[in-house]
Amino acid sequence: MAKVLVVDDASFMRMRMTKLLTENRYEVEEAENGAEAVAKYQDSKPDLVLMDITMPVMDGIEAVKKIKEADADANIIMCSAIGQQAMLIEALKAGAKEFIVKPLKPARIIEYIERVLG
Repeated sequence: MAKVLVVDDASFMRMRMTKLLTENRYEVEEAENGAEAVAKYQDSKPDLVLMDITMPVMDGIEAVKKIKEADADANIIMCSAIGQQAMLIEALKAGAKEFIVKPLKPARIIEYIERVLG
């Protein structure tokens, strides 16, 4: 069973993603900001990170850079609201493998995760 780290400052989004992923047989861990994501990534080495961009403490782009510094092979999918295309490009340059634009569609999330994990 693949492990996914869900990173979002909105608790309802983390709950929604956790429910979707556990229903699809993924093991899920959560973080509410980029700094917490970096620490949890180092501790548990998830197979994939589903990361929001705009968060307090440390944003998703900075967190991607730190995770990729520690593990160049990290699988990260960014989630972003419409209108944040410039940030998405920056996230991809930082090492994210894919991006999903909010509002998130359950089938698309699973499709992207399966694509990234192979």
